[in-house]
Amino acid sequence: MALSCALRLLCRHLCPSSALLSSLPGRDRSLLMEKKTAAKWKEKKKAREGRSLPGSSWEERTPLQVKYESQRKILQTLASRLEELGVDVQKPGGLCCPLRPVVPSPVINGYRNKSTFCVNRGPDGNPKTVGLYVGTGRARNIVCVKADHMENIPPKHKQVAQCYEEFIRRSPLDPCILFHEGGHWRELVVRTTNCGHTMAIITFHPQELGQEALATQKALLKEFFTCGPGTVCALTSLYFQESTMTRCSHEQSPFQLLHGEPHIFEEVLGLKFRISPDAFFQVNTGGAEVLYQAVRELSQAGGDTVLLDICCGTGTIGLSLAHQVSKIIGIEVVEKAIADARWNAAFNVQFCDACCAVIPSGELMVVVGHWERTVSVFADYRVVRAIRNCTSIRRLLYISCKPEGEAMRNFLEDALFAFHRLCCPSDPGKKLTGEPFAPTLAVPFDMFPHTVHCELVLLFTR
Repeated sequence: MALSCALRLLCRHLCPSSALLSSLPGRDRSLLMEKKTAAKWKEKKKAREGRSLPGSSWEERTPLQVKYESQRKILQTLASRLEELGVDVQKPGGLCCPLRPVVPSPVINGYRNKSTFCVNRGPDGNPKTVGLYVGTGRARNIVCVKADHMENIPPKHKQVAQCYEEFIRRSPLDPCILFHEGGHWRELVVRTTNCGHTMAIITFHPQELGQEALATQKALLKEFFTCGPGTVCALTSLYFQESTMTRCSHEQSPFQLLHGEPHIFEEVLGLKFRISPDAFFQVNTGGAEVLYQAVRELSQAGGDTVLLDICCGTGTIGLSLAHQVSKIIGIEVVEKAIADARWNAAFNVQFCDACCAVIPSGELMVVVGHWERTVSVFADYRVVRAIRNCTSIRRLLYISCKPEGEAMRNFLEDALFAFHRLCCPSDPGKKLTGEPFAPTLAVPFDMFPHTVHCELVLLFTR
């Protein structure tokens, strides 16, 4: 509600010059590359020996071809579903718009700047194993395996995970595998930057422990990473969060700094960004630079352009275009990350204006916001209607990760809902009075090498 209200207020005040909207819903998860898929790729390699393009190996091309086909099917599905609803957007090949080849990541191995490690039973049955899940809850065959074999996770993350495992195996407290069964030690999040910074965030279920007992555990954890075996990790920041939920925001349960600096810093396209424990930041920094450079090109932003950046996160995309536009308006609902975005704007660009809808208070505040989402804001009819009816917005860039399984179905439903209302003829009965948008181009980016995932940029114009 607060987000849609903010949009309505902003759209009333946007100047009639061209406006650009950048929407960045996404998700951040550690992924395992399926062994069966890898085996199939190897078999196909033998069958296609000698057919690789000049300057690129088979291994480099085939995963991108797989991802391209996946994106093509998504666009075909959207086009056919929209046609069923009376919106004809089909182009040659049954797509809703032309599809460019997948843009490769400049870094293939060890590109992740954020990894989440679970605590559960390992292959040997030890419940204090730190790693990644294999298996499913439905099949009851979940096992936690170490991340040593994962090529997309950098060595520093694996080192911190190994030290955390050593610490909890020394601890007399049990791991928390199922909340109702008790236990305390839970997941570990490791964040690193190209500036050489490392942040570790440890989640702990307090159960029935009192404040004195909690203080003891925090002291032991700090001692291990600052004076004990964990010193090899050279942590810039060590955070501790008490949580009784699967996921918990800073507002629900504050991140407690046990050691080091409250923030780490990253550089992207010559800009410096401050990162808090729960701040969203593209997981592939090198890939993000390629993505943002493409956004600059697709936006066709000029000196009279107003950039409306919805779900703006730490302000990375908006600030990367700051010197090309007349004004940036960032919209965000996560209160804690707003401080990061304000700092980033102040440090990098002195003339940014922004507005943020803060859900807890429902008030509007002048600040560049932050983004972290579990569902697309486009699922909110009021948001889509506000965009559609703002005649100043002529170009719209929609940037989304491609999830899998049930999340993929949710993405398609959200996208279908939004695109139908963006592209359908004007309908005063539904308060859709603005000129319809049309999808004009789709560009996939390989932000997640060694996985099936891909980032998709859709350009709409009117």
